[in-house]
Amino acid sequence: MPAERSASPPAAQQSRPVSRQATVSEFDPDTGAGTVLLDNGRREEFPGSAFRAGGLRLLRLGQRVRLDYDRLDCDGGRVRKVTLITLP
Repeated sequence: MPAERSASPPAAQQSRPVSRQATVSEFDPDTGAGTVLLDNGRREEFPGSAFRAGGLRLLRLGQRVRLDYDRLDCDGGRVRKVTLITLP
């Protein structure tokens, strides 16, 4: 008899943060906080702590970034890290 398969993904996938790509629309270099436009057109803010967590020094308007969230689903989660899409 075959083993039953669980509906939930393996533990390695469950612990991986969810991320989205977006375009920088506003950025305050003094606080590190800013706003991005998601690919669906929705605006989303990120705190200075998320910018600092990414290890970046500056963002330019129009620059593509990746937002990592603190939950397994992006909806309702807070942005915990902002990085360039070319960085790991």
